[in-house]
Amino acid sequence: MKVIHFIAHIDKSEGGTAEYMRLLSSALKNHVELIIATGFSPHPVEIKGVRVHFFNTKIVRWFFNTKEFSLFLKKEKPNLVHINGVWNPQNWAFQKAAQNLGIKVIVSPHGMLEPWIMKNNPVKKKIALFLYQRKALMQSQYLHATAQMEADNIQTLGFKNPISIIPNGIDLQEVLETKTQYGSRKMVFISRIHPKKGIELLLEAWSKCNTNGWLLEIAGNGEDKYVAQLNESALGLKNVHFVGAKYGEAKWKFLKSADVMVLPTHSENFGIVVAEALALGIPVITTQGTPWNDLETYQCGWWIPLSVANLEKTIAKAINTPAEQLQIMGERGRQLVAEKYEIKVTTNQLLQLYQKILT
Repeated sequence: MKVIHFIAHIDKSEGGTAEYMRLLSSALKNHVELIIATGFSPHPVEIKGVRVHFFNTKIVRWFFNTKEFSLFLKKEKPNLVHINGVWNPQNWAFQKAAQNLGIKVIVSPHGMLEPWIMKNNPVKKKIALFLYQRKALMQSQYLHATAQMEADNIQTLGFKNPISIIPNGIDLQEVLETKTQYGSRKMVFISRIHPKKGIELLLEAWSKCNTNGWLLEIAGNGEDKYVAQLNESALGLKNVHFVGAKYGEAKWKFLKSADVMVLPTHSENFGIVVAEALALGIPVITTQGTPWNDLETYQCGWWIPLSVANLEKTIAKAINTPAEQLQIMGERGRQLVAEKYEIKVTTNQLLQLYQKILT
């Protein structure tokens, strides 16, 4: 089976979607002939053992020109094309080129149809839906959601395509050392620095808590102006530090240094950093804008409605949890990831979907 995954960019700054592509490729390459087709990225994630085809920037931006995509597809002759993401016109153009050649297509929206996202720049999204995006989604053979919540939100928008629910996965072989010593009294945030992530609410909640003896470190990159605004709002909080982006081994070391990880996001279709923290044994605070009700089911974190008051109450609860109890919660989190979110488990589910589409 030959599969081409198309994604607009695999730049490190893209966050979870680019990381998903790296992790999926590491497992999928052992079962199919895999090619990643993508646009130019100044700082692409490293994808080992898989051919990555970069289209030039001009072609990728100009979505009416599908000739380059068609020539590429005619040469490669894939059995299946998997589109990652929506709204970028080049995703539609690649899908159109594939389906014009009779190639079956699956689309993973990656959370880009979630209610919070749809309310951001709604006029642009309505125009995109009218011009190309609704038709593209309706014409895909399958839609891929990472959780039931995302599938429900897709169906609410009126899409009646078959939807397969397969979570993102992480490679536990990359987790070389899990956390064994608790009591660092540090809480961390790591993700893109973006308004969607709820960092303003986190800072406000943190300022209202008695966090003496604790440290909050915020890792990630984002638009300079927005990062500067957040830094300014945190000036009065002496136990809050912005530490920049963390990748690779530095990311794992940063997460492992914490007693608790917090992701106060408005919306995530998955939130791969939650799985990464749990895999290390770090209890997690996140919101019901994510599909992580497993935190409550497995008793390895806190899954809360997003508000300053709820964050304040939960932060207070977390920092007053004894280190021994945090360790027990961490062990439950590792068990959860091993059972449900290990990359081999989720890749097998995706392979079964591919085979179903092609038969």
